[in-house]
Amino acid sequence: MSKLPKEHRFLDLSDYGRPLAIAIAKSLKNTDFTPVHVTIAFVISGLIGIACMLKDFLWAAAFFYILKSILDAADGELARIKQTPSYTGRYLDSISDIILNFLILLGLWYVTDTHLLLTFLAFTGIQLQGTLYNYYYVILRNNFGGDKTSRIIENETPVAMTGEKQKNVDILFRMYRILYGKFDELIYMLDPKASESYSFPNWFMTAISTFGLGFQLLIISVMLVLGLKEFIIPFFIFYSLFIFIFIGIRKIWLSK
Repeated sequence: MSKLPKEHRFLDLSDYGRPLAIAIAKSLKNTDFTPVHVTIAFVISGLIGIACMLKDFLWAAAFFYILKSILDAADGELARIKQTPSYTGRYLDSISDIILNFLILLGLWYVTDTHLLLTFLAFTGIQLQGTLYNYYYVILRNNFGGDKTSRIIENETPVAMTGEKQKNVDILFRMYRILYGKFDELIYMLDPKASESYSFPNWFMTAISTFGLGFQLLIISVMLVLGLKEFIIPFFIFYSLFIFIFIGIRKIWLSK
């Protein structure tokens, strides 16, 4: 199952690694590798990227951040190819993402001597950006019969799917709520009626896909290799202002 039916797909600027992700997933189809193994691989790639950044190997850091983004897409692709979607994989993926994001921002704080408060503001902004993008994207997926392992409102522990243990789902869901709960609640509060919209124009989803984690990592990688690492944290603080612009567009021009 793809995330969206073909007729409702849009140009996702954060999903540039999808072709390679599909190739990786296909190569693992008839192996013992599971989506969770691929998730672990992207965590390792992200940690290597952080280590390279701390050592000032910026091209290497950029490479491993981009590889992380590709593998981040590959775990979901493998789940769809093997027809083994799971809430375990869904929550493990999200938990891994937010921890890596925090460590990347801490690494940037360390190598740029940026004020710690600004670092936390940038981290909060990055998470809110991603939450808004995922919020609208999940609405589309639910409306048009796409992948439904993500829910519009994550406020109740889901029932485990075939092949996974309810205990694992319970633990990972609690961890997800601890790490993401406040971000989700804030976005829902800012645009509680978004789910009443049947669809969003492709141009709108393409624009807001710049909030996706893949695009965020691409921006970080490009700025690193261009020698602009001191500007990464200020950039994400500034770009977070577009959260209100996108929500305003949705409410004023795209509501029913």
